[in-house]
Amino acid sequence: MLNTTTEKPSTNDQDRSEIKSFPTPKPLATPTDLKSEQVEEIVKSLNPLIADAFALYTKTKNYHWHLSGSHFREYHLLLDDQAESIFESIDPLAERLRRIGGTTIRSISHISQLQTITDDNEDFVLPERMVEQLIKDNLQMVHSQRLALEICDSHNDGGTSSLLETLIDETEKRVWFLHAISQGGRNME
Repeated sequence: MLNTTTEKPSTNDQDRSEIKSFPTPKPLATPTDLKSEQVEEIVKSLNPLIADAFALYTKTKNYHWHLSGSHFREYHLLLDDQAESIFESIDPLAERLRRIGGTTIRSISHISQLQTITDDNEDFVLPERMVEQLIKDNLQMVHSQRLALEICDSHNDGGTSSLLETLIDETEKRVWFLHAISQGGRNME
């Protein structure tokens, strides 16, 4: 009999249980002047951002690799630049968590537990739809970044706040570029 369930098989017990990023194991608990509760709240706000960055990076590269149409070269190069920008944001965020005594992403299954950016596994997506989806995802990302910034500001974590301000600017730049190309010929009328 053919199995028609959509549930993916688990490869180990860790896939079935929630992966925790806090409390930090003692050997990894970098000393900080932040209180444990503050670190926990910051970790809980940043790890989903890191998971979303991995998800958005993968989606952007997917579109970069599977693009077709009259503006192939321009979109191909733009999406590659944007994917690189997203990827470069991951390590500073993860290392920031380690500097304040937290832990971060451990695996693909950990990413899938935390990500809010949806995957796109379609065989073919029209370029216009790719751009629309990436605008939506980047706007979702900047909203989450602002929420995390509020948390860091409330705990007087200037280092993380400063990093988030830079990432918000980069995310808004991606939205700006994607929006501009989404206008196509309509802005010439």
